[in-house]
Amino acid sequence: MKILHVTAECYPVAKVGGLGDVAGALPKYQKNLGHEAMLIMPMYKTPFLDKHQWDVVHKDKARLGDYQFNFTVIREKQQSLGFDLYLLDINGLLDRPKVYGYSDDPQRFIAFQTAAATWLQSWKSPPDIVHCHDYHTGLLPFFFKYGYGFRKLENVPTVLTVHNAEYQGWLDWSHSQWLPAFDEWKSGLLEWNKTINPLASAIKNAWAVTTVSPSYLTELRYQSNGLEALFEYEKGKCSGILNGIDADLWNPETDVLIDNHFNVKTVTAGKFAAKKAVAANFGLNPDKPLFTFIGRLVGEKAADLLPDSLAAFLREQNGKANVIVLGSGEPEIEAGLTGLKGYFPGVYDFYKGYSEKLSHELYAGADFLLMPSRVEPCGLNQMYALRYGTVPMVRSVGGLKDTITDIGDNGNGLRFNQASVGDILMTLNRAMELYQQPKKLEALRKKMMSIDHSWEKTVSQYIDLYQSLISRGQPAVPKT
Repeated sequence: MKILHVTAECYPVAKVGGLGDVAGALPKYQKNLGHEAMLIMPMYKTPFLDKHQWDVVHKDKARLGDYQFNFTVIREKQQSLGFDLYLLDINGLLDRPKVYGYSDDPQRFIAFQTAAATWLQSWKSPPDIVHCHDYHTGLLPFFFKYGYGFRKLENVPTVLTVHNAEYQGWLDWSHSQWLPAFDEWKSGLLEWNKTINPLASAIKNAWAVTTVSPSYLTELRYQSNGLEALFEYEKGKCSGILNGIDADLWNPETDVLIDNHFNVKTVTAGKFAAKKAVAANFGLNPDKPLFTFIGRLVGEKAADLLPDSLAAFLREQNGKANVIVLGSGEPEIEAGLTGLKGYFPGVYDFYKGYSEKLSHELYAGADFLLMPSRVEPCGLNQMYALRYGTVPMVRSVGGLKDTITDIGDNGNGLRFNQASVGDILMTLNRAMELYQQPKKLEALRKKMMSIDHSWEKTVSQYIDLYQSLISRGQPAVPKT
């Protein structure tokens, strides 16, 4: 089976969140099963670009409204990610250091999708499946069906995976000229709530829709930033497939980004050695329990609750616990977390920004990982934590609910119900009680590390879905 993934992110090329991790792993594991899995993404100016060798495989032209642009598709020679990686270059539009955050992001991703479809139209034999990820690639199913320049692709099965429905790519109809020529009788298939909505369009036009956990799919039918009725209407073609993690990359026994390696048998001594290394870097006492938060500092992650929650906890513990926060995001949250450094020296620190190496070191060295998310489609951090014997403390939402069961129910972590300072503080105190029971904590760590969340376990579900679409041969006709 020939599978092409289309995405805005892919680790280690360019990553902002979990989408990048998934895109960097899923094609590799599909290829391991004997399929021809490939991925195309924009060519950003990241260090990965300069460190690898490339072949030019296609040059062409496309249009963004009145603007005609040239584009180039390059392929990485070494196949270092374990699959064919293609980058699409549009000079001046995609070749920038950041993935998102530019005022012309709508034009950038429309141009990327138009060029990607133009490239696919040139293939002698199109892919068996085109797998689109989030709204940045959500217009492709519509282009394939109703774009006048892409007739060769109209029967190519498309799958949309919703990694995060909060972001939908809304676009005013006054900008419809940016889209390639299409059958205007079908314009309703682009629209939701009187705007062009790429995510909604993908849900309507893709042959199948998946979410990154079963619980998230259920939640989207009553909380999806305005798309609740659409998810309810299209539920027949939707399924929830829990993400996996790259068990080769996230392995405390072989992780190249940490210095102190360990396995399930040596977890207690190994984690303490890893914690000592982290504590030395941050001026903390390794004999105390170490709590961490790793992620984007945004309301979706309930990071706005961190300053008050951590202040109350550290004040209550009076020097008996350490906390390190790693992340960046909303300026007010960053300011609040920075301010805590002056009040709790020697037991608290905040690393503003993101460091892949430090994140691995924290998973290895921390005792507890806090995830109080308001929205968590799947969550990978809690699976990384399990792999490294770090106890997840999670809110019962989305994929967190699917992967973590409370230790009170003979589970593998600590769960709480509300994204509130009170529930967070209660759970932090439960963690302190657990830390005072070393035998129970060691048994829990060994249990956590034995859980299999690797991609091998779930990738076959995608293959089964693809095969069902290919066997069907024709997509269902969407209603406007």
